[in-house]
Amino acid sequence: MSMPPAIRLLDGAWYAADPHTAFAWMRAEAPVYWDEAGQVWGVAAYEHVLRVSRDPTTFCSREGSRPDSPTIPSMINMDDPEHRRRRALVNKGLTPRRVLDHEPKIRTICADLVERASERGTCDFVHDVAAPLPMMVIGDLLGVAPEDHDRLLRWSDDLIEGTSSSAAPETMMRAMTAFEEYAEYHRHVAADRRAHPRDDMMSALVHAEIDGQRLDDDAILQESLLILIGGDETTRHVITGGMEALLLNPDEQRKLVADPTLVSTAVEEMLRWVTPVQNMNRTATRDVEVGGKTIRAGQKVLPLYPSANRDERVFPQANRFHVDRHPNEHLAFGHGAHFCLGASLARIELRVMFETLRPWLPHITLQTDGVQRRRPSNFIVGIATMPVRFSGRP
Repeated sequence: MSMPPAIRLLDGAWYAADPHTAFAWMRAEAPVYWDEAGQVWGVAAYEHVLRVSRDPTTFCSREGSRPDSPTIPSMINMDDPEHRRRRALVNKGLTPRRVLDHEPKIRTICADLVERASERGTCDFVHDVAAPLPMMVIGDLLGVAPEDHDRLLRWSDDLIEGTSSSAAPETMMRAMTAFEEYAEYHRHVAADRRAHPRDDMMSALVHAEIDGQRLDDDAILQESLLILIGGDETTRHVITGGMEALLLNPDEQRKLVADPTLVSTAVEEMLRWVTPVQNMNRTATRDVEVGGKTIRAGQKVLPLYPSANRDERVFPQANRFHVDRHPNEHLAFGHGAHFCLGASLARIELRVMFETLRPWLPHITLQTDGVQRRRPSNFIVGIATMPVRFSGRP
């Protein structure tokens, strides 16, 4: 076995610094890897990630989705049947009809964001294009007033920046403050929806029932926070990372510009390429062997989705970005019972955004050299800022 690179599975800075060299070593030498410092198993190979995801009896969620954080009473930290019942309630706000109903508004938002950015000539693609779209959409679903979207974006950013074993004390303090401020804000919104129900997801959560019992305020808070972070952070990072990939791969960009029918397959490749959710924690309920290693009951197990999505045994030329890649059975949305509830909404947002951006692509250039700086997190990682220039119009 060759010497391993530095592997720190709970350190957000490690993920932000591009862990793919380490992931490649893990897949080749130790596809099930014990991180002594973090006291956690990392599962790097596609086949083993699938195995862990498909066996919730052996690899449970009820001990927490994060290995280094308290377990909160949210569906992300539940197993069936409790998970299935809670998921069904939240899903009432994400039915196919509700999701499709948002497409015309999403198209208007995308056109407006891109037009405004182009008029400025130069912009931060993250701040001016990628981040506002999912925040506007998820804010509307949660019934948040448009003037409060910026506050939600700040809370979401601060909470994610606290997900790292190496986060500075001031970063952790900002995360705690963000949670407290969001909780206070949420109480007012929930009280309003109890008294004045609307056609939004917060109203659906407030008035939903499980076996005749309604969710209490803490449960609604946790589910709405999951929807906020899941709906904002992930889609934003795929928009930015997908745009970066197109700008750094001009041949692939030209393919997409020439053929609008490639947008959907390009979106799936962006999801594989970016994979913003780095992992989900599972806890072994019994001693079990995976990849030749014995995982003991009670030990934490991290399926590493970005590594699985670069597994050469599943994805030919896995380290190349191909807008026409097919098939593309990526795991960016996870797998199994906890498959991302908002996948269909994310796909619509991504498709419409890149349908909007496609004719603009020849007129957009990066204003920095090389790969952009990623924001540190051991949970959700994405580009922090990406300056671009618009040099013309379609």
